[in-house]
Amino acid sequence: MTPALQATGITKRFPGVLANDQVSFTLEKGEIHALLGENGAGKSTLMNILYGLYQPDEGEIFINGQWTQIQTPHDAIAKGIGMVHQHFMLVPPLTVTENIMLGQESIIPASRPLGQLSVLDRRSVAARIREISQQYGLAVDPDAYIRDLPVGAQQRVEIIKALYRSADILILDEPTAVLTPQEADDLFVIMRSLVAQGKSIIFITHKLREVFAVADCISVMRAGQMVGSVKPAAATKETLAEMMVGREVILQIDKSDAHPTDVVLDLDALGVMDDRRHLAVDGVSLQVRAGEILGIAGVQGNGQVELAEALTGLRKVASGKVNILGHDTTHASPRQIIESNVSHIPEDRHKHGLVLAFPIRDNMVLCTYYRSPFAHGIELDFPVIEKQAEELVAMFDVRTPSTMTSAGSLSGGNQQKVIVARELARPVKLLIANQPTRGLDVGSIEFIHRRIVEARDSGAAVLLISAELDEIMSLSDRIAVMYKGQILDTLDARSATREALGLLMAGVTKEAAHV
Repeated sequence: MTPALQATGITKRFPGVLANDQVSFTLEKGEIHALLGENGAGKSTLMNILYGLYQPDEGEIFINGQWTQIQTPHDAIAKGIGMVHQHFMLVPPLTVTENIMLGQESIIPASRPLGQLSVLDRRSVAARIREISQQYGLAVDPDAYIRDLPVGAQQRVEIIKALYRSADILILDEPTAVLTPQEADDLFVIMRSLVAQGKSIIFITHKLREVFAVADCISVMRAGQMVGSVKPAAATKETLAEMMVGREVILQIDKSDAHPTDVVLDLDALGVMDDRRHLAVDGVSLQVRAGEILGIAGVQGNGQVELAEALTGLRKVASGKVNILGHDTTHASPRQIIESNVSHIPEDRHKHGLVLAFPIRDNMVLCTYYRSPFAHGIELDFPVIEKQAEELVAMFDVRTPSTMTSAGSLSGGNQQKVIVARELARPVKLLIANQPTRGLDVGSIEFIHRRIVEARDSGAAVLLISAELDEIMSLSDRIAVMYKGQILDTLDARSATREALGLLMAGVTKEAAHV
């Protein structure tokens, strides 16, 4: 059978970077083809070429066996390729129908000015949306406003938008990143329905569990090259991880049972506003003890960012109290919190974790540069700072030619290792780790997971905030689920299931489930 899409010898160069190096990729008709790879492996570059956002320096693209040139996304759409981006391209104040009509003004009669859509125009589009929804199992109300839809429904709108434009090939870029486990399972059912009716899907993900749940074929990229393709039946999580990284990877960190002792972090009815002055953290009360990891699970955007920023002094507390090691730190500054032996791995390593223009050496002492032995009065002791940096680079396996290399020139994984090294090199009583492995390859994830468990075992209290449910379940001793700024429940990690956590992440409490 002629493949739905075939790319051969694709090469793409950016200044100083060979993003795609003679990459070949084949998508068969009626197939879900998963594309795996580390952060920066070249997956997004390849997909952006197939969707017309980039032009290849070398190589050819064939659709249904016919050579084709895709210069713009409009060309891709015209040739039957649709792309659902990780960050949805929807306008929240508009309805589902209006969002799907955007860019399709050709349906409006030429005599009517743009923007003056009649009831009949909307009805015809809404009818088509209902038809597509019924055909592929995509339950969406055409008259609903995007702002009122849950994330899973918004994603269905994006898929309908591609199908409305007659896409036969769908590129799904990290489609489960913001979904609960139940929503992800629903998406897989939809994907199966799509391929059963002749569509072909490229499924980009970094979650190994998912490729075994839904993929017909798995391709792995590493360092801009296509390493190989395998069928799920002939692969394991371990073999795929080794293909991605180039070495054996331990996916599940061994850890002993926790032995929690004294309360280190105590929150009492904490309230925190977001940037729009809306209550993002709503009356949160919890405790984290020395020698345990408390994981905060939840879909992104439920107050986790504001919670972490309030605990580290980066955002004002609106109400309630924060107590660390018996001291009230509700309105403490970041430096006062740091000096309470609190370490922080921030969600945004560029904004809050590093000074990118500074060398690694200086970034290693951002929290302690003014204290002995790194300073004597106002004078910095650079030999001591250099020695500290060299030791931490070796200890935390930071891949760099020199400690004088700027932090901004490091890969994402090595930047994260610099932050982890700095935060764990000093005495730690409380570690707040917010999305500690976001965007990292499985090798870096393995390393950072091990360090977090070591911090727990050394007696630190660890508050782990992550949108990755696998990470939460693997590392946590207790799991608190956050939904719309509130803690709905706290579960023992040993007995917690993905299903129970997923329901809580969707706002379904035990009481509601039995109504």
